[in-house]
Amino acid sequence: MMFVQAAAALAAALHTGAAHAQLPEPTELVNQQHCMFCHTTDAPFLAPSFQQIAGRYRDKPDASAMLEQKLRHGGKAHWGDMAMPLPKDRGGPLSAEDAHTLVQWVLSQ
Repeated sequence: MMFVQAAAALAAALHTGAAHAQLPEPTELVNQQHCMFCHTTDAPFLAPSFQQIAGRYRDKPDASAMLEQKLRHGGKAHWGDMAMPLPKDRGGPLSAEDAHTLVQWVLSQ
C-alpha cells in the first residue's frame, strides 16, 4: 500500500513539473516576428515580459487560442496602452502552427 501511495505522489509531482516545463526558445520565429523589440523573458520593457504573460494566462482555458489569434492578427492592449502590432508591422504573416509554437513557448516560461 505504501508503494502505491509513493508511486502516486511521484506521478503527481512529475506531472506538475512537466505541466510547466520550459520549452526551448523557437529562436527563428522569435527573431522573424521581432518579439524582443517589445518583450523580454523576465522583465517588462515596452510590453510585458514573457514570464508575466505566462503567469497571467498559463492556467486560463481559452488563453492559448486568444493569444494565437492576437499574434496572427494583432489586437487591443491588455497591458497598459500598447496594442500588439499587426503582423505586417512585426515581420510578416504568421501561420497558425507558428503562432501555436510561439504561444506554447511563452506559456512555458
